[in-house]
Amino acid sequence: MDTPASLLERLRRPASAEAWARFVDLYTPLLYYWARRAGLQEADAADLVQDVLVVLFQKLPEFTYDPKRSFRNWLRTVMLNKGRERRRRPVPVTGAALADVPGEDALGALEELEYRRHLVQRSLEGLRSEFPASVWTAFQQHVIAGRPAAEVAKALGVRLGTIYAAKSRVLARLRRELDGLLDG
Repeated sequence: MDTPASLLERLRRPASAEAWARFVDLYTPLLYYWARRAGLQEADAADLVQDVLVVLFQKLPEFTYDPKRSFRNWLRTVMLNKGRERRRRPVPVTGAALADVPGEDALGALEELEYRRHLVQRSLEGLRSEFPASVWTAFQQHVIAGRPAAEVAKALGVRLGTIYAAKSRVLARLRRELDGLLDG
């Protein structure tokens, strides 16, 4: 898998179906969360997310990623603009306006934690196929399930060092995968 900076670079080529699928997988839940938090009903939120994805398909080929700036803030701005445009049309938008959705700086610690967990979970799902089953099982049992390394080693019939090596390999790959996704 590519790092987010290279993923954004690959999105500059609209024919890159794999990059677009990865982008949609990572960012649709965040866009949907923002839309629902703004008070949109489920169907309206889904429609807005689809509209935003269409705009992104048009804009991302020209987008230049600046690692000093928050990609999510830019993404939120695109969504706010699309939401404002939708409000001018006769589409029902309930109570809270999208402009009332807190910006990145105002997101609470719990929301940020949920976003990070989502990215880690999605990234791990994508990385699983890159590792032999034995490495993934050792990692999953020790890191994700939280079992002591010695217990996992005994259960799997491997040496303790094997468990730590599996943990190290997967976490190193996960760090590369998340590089740039977790803004500041």
